[in-house]
Amino acid sequence: MKTDDLRKTFLEFFKSKGHKIYPSDSLVPDDPTIFFTCAGMNQFKPYFLGERKDCQRAASVQKCLRTDDLLKVGKTAYHHTFFEVLGNFSFGDYFKKEAIEFAWGFLTQHLNIKQEDLWISVYKLDEQAYRIWKDYIGVSQDRIVKLAEASNFWPANAPALGPNGPCGPCSEIFFDKGEISGCGRGECNPACDCGRFVEVWNLVFTQFNRVGENKLEPLPQRNIDTGMGIERMASVLQGKNTNFEIDILSPAVEFVKELLRTTNYPPIALRAGELRTTNSINAITDHTRAATFAIADGVYPTNEERGYVVRKIIRKAVWKGHLLGRRKAFLYELVSCFAELMKEPYPEINEKKEVISRVIRVEEERFLLTLENVKQQFSVIIDGLKKENKDIVGAPELFQFHDTYGFPLELSREIAWAHNMKIDAQGFEVLLKDQQERSRKRSSFVDSVFLKDSPGIKILKENKTKFVGYDCTIHQALVLLIRKGEKDVEVLAEGEGGLIILKETPFYPESGGQLSDRGIIKTQRGEFLVDEVFRLADAIIHKGRMINGKIQSGEIVNAMVEVKRRRAISRAHTAAHLLQAALRVTLGAHVAQQGSLVDDDRLRFDFTHFEGIRKINLKEIEQLVNKYILRGSKVEKYIMSQEEARKQGALAFFKDKYAEYVRVVSISNLSKELCAGTHLENTSGIGLFSIISESSISSGIRRIEAVVGEKAYSHFQILETNIKDVADVLNCNPQDLPNFTKKLKEELKKEKEKVEVLNKEILTFSIKDIVKNKKTVEGVNVLVYELPGASKESLLCLYDLSRKQISSLFVFFYSLLSKKSIFVCAMSDDIVDKGFSCKKFISLFEKELFLKGGGRDSLVQGIIEKKQENFREKVEKNLVGFLNRQ
Repeated sequence: MKTDDLRKTFLEFFKSKGHKIYPSDSLVPDDPTIFFTCAGMNQFKPYFLGERKDCQRAASVQKCLRTDDLLKVGKTAYHHTFFEVLGNFSFGDYFKKEAIEFAWGFLTQHLNIKQEDLWISVYKLDEQAYRIWKDYIGVSQDRIVKLAEASNFWPANAPALGPNGPCGPCSEIFFDKGEISGCGRGECNPACDCGRFVEVWNLVFTQFNRVGENKLEPLPQRNIDTGMGIERMASVLQGKNTNFEIDILSPAVEFVKELLRTTNYPPIALRAGELRTTNSINAITDHTRAATFAIADGVYPTNEERGYVVRKIIRKAVWKGHLLGRRKAFLYELVSCFAELMKEPYPEINEKKEVISRVIRVEEERFLLTLENVKQQFSVIIDGLKKENKDIVGAPELFQFHDTYGFPLELSREIAWAHNMKIDAQGFEVLLKDQQERSRKRSSFVDSVFLKDSPGIKILKENKTKFVGYDCTIHQALVLLIRKGEKDVEVLAEGEGGLIILKETPFYPESGGQLSDRGIIKTQRGEFLVDEVFRLADAIIHKGRMINGKIQSGEIVNAMVEVKRRRAISRAHTAAHLLQAALRVTLGAHVAQQGSLVDDDRLRFDFTHFEGIRKINLKEIEQLVNKYILRGSKVEKYIMSQEEARKQGALAFFKDKYAEYVRVVSISNLSKELCAGTHLENTSGIGLFSIISESSISSGIRRIEAVVGEKAYSHFQILETNIKDVADVLNCNPQDLPNFTKKLKEELKKEKEKVEVLNKEILTFSIKDIVKNKKTVEGVNVLVYELPGASKESLLCLYDLSRKQISSLFVFFYSLLSKKSIFVCAMSDDIVDKGFSCKKFISLFEKELFLKGGGRDSLVQGIIEKKQENFREKVEKNLVGFLNRQ
């Protein structure tokens, strides 16, 4: 049976059993406690918790991403980073008997698996499940295994170790591949990890609430949560030994093999032979599939959170290819393969394949550059350790590679392994935890005192703050709670700062990138200045201080938003929507919001794109936004179901989470987005839009900063004044400035060329005296020389002249300038042939000499970041020591 048919058969079976069929949820879950959707039950969490009651039976095929077993992927037959889970669920409806009956019926009657090929495991204390399997289903007791809570309880070991909360026993169904596939022992059963038994389905019976060690209380609502890995079941049905041989993976594996056959470099990891090669190819296939699906769901490689996980997965695959001799980007070519293989269940992969390919290629090429740099430095360290008869790379070096270059520990381990070295992984983990702890201490929530139990918290649970600010900026409201410091108080007096919660408020709390409103809460006896507004649970908190008089809990007040600021923020927010529309028109539909900041007449917008935006495109984007503004389009707001909004094509920021009913902001046929922020009524109110800057904030993520309204007008005024001032200095008309400065630049270039010619003549005349400063070390001529005020071209010219005078030459020429000091480090080819390298020298002494540069083995150019005393002597000493060390 093909995998696509397995999906259909599963869903059709459970639909016939009264289950509502749900589509796969995004890999980005609606749950802040996890990075990625890692189980079929994740999207049904509100049903399991009893928060939603509109469905009692559900079934789905859920795409999942999990990195817990990253090191095992490719090395075992069944582990994956990305995988699909077939699942059926019951929320307070059927329980063990029906769940077991459904699973057995599907496997034996619809997939036609022989009953004698299936084994069962149950929790050792779950006599009910054992009896159902044995007496009702009729499975021989010889094929039912009772196991402990470590393997047959969810969460694992929950009764003894926790955590507290919903839990329950589980029953697993195994496919028996036969004695020939296992250890050969007569008593072999699913408890044995020899590989004979393949776990294909896990049935979890959530029936208890853990309240303490081995203290389990019955749950009022018992649930069923099952999961069957589609790849594992497909391998069983297709008679394959591993998941990588099934129909949706084997073509990709073969494609990777073909790509690796074209490499011109020999594999690094030959000593483990064909097995290691196969493992690496399988891992490359899996990791690229995982990255493909993650990027399709809006997670791009970055250095933070989900993005870092995707970056880590891609880099792992790149390194595997590197070990097998691949030195160029190639993972991106696999995307089209997966788009074809998965086109039926996931057509979005095919729709987005060009964008996905481009993102992966950019990340590959970026990491390959990093890889070469780190490998060079790693080799220097390893060479030094070997000379000291050491075989372990220390934790400080490992942490430096991780912290500075984002280099995963697993890759450092593999490089060391290729050199027959070990790593201090335990020491690395200690350093990493120390860093994480320092970071945790630095970050804190300014008003976390609200999380402490108090009478105010009880009020919050009983009352919600209603936001009324879409319709008004002044509103009468009841004061529910006043907090001063960590205590709830009845009165806040003049000069005192505190936090206030109102029953209703027109103040918009900071959210979705939009900064909060400011203003005044006015009482009959005083005024409270609101500096900041934020949301906590269902309450909206106003932070500020009493500027005069006092405010009392329980009184009616006038909440008054600063209208000028609100309008300026609304201008910026509506402009941000127009900017995204203009970006998608100009750059392509792959543009998706990755973050934003909306302030008064100023905005920052982060979005997906793969390269810097050319000036001509930036100008086009700016003109397009201003065109939209002048069009005077109506800005409409609607409340509708999230499902309907998405059907209408409304854009959503994937990091935000949305309720069942959402607010949609629509601007003519230009823009439609899910958005809870404040906006204008018409685009003409923005007035003017100007882009201030465009930059990169991480791989594949660009940032535009812009101003609107009054600040845009001020920005253009400043530009106009500056242009006139420059024109006055140059004694030309402002409109002639571009041509005038271009001509001036060309003249300066010609003068610079004349100076370089003169410098060369001076150097040619002086070269014989300069080379007299050389020293000879181990048959190599070493020359360190400062050329004051020289350019890079002059330093290179000095090297060319020097090597015509002297053979076997190793030089370090530098120029200490007032703004930026520069250097050239070079050696003749015969020295490189002996195993020496300028790159190695720089990487070895860059910290001591404050050098930063790049190049090749025979020539490195760069800058000297800090002036130092006795610099020439230090360089010469290190050059000599470097030659002696080798």
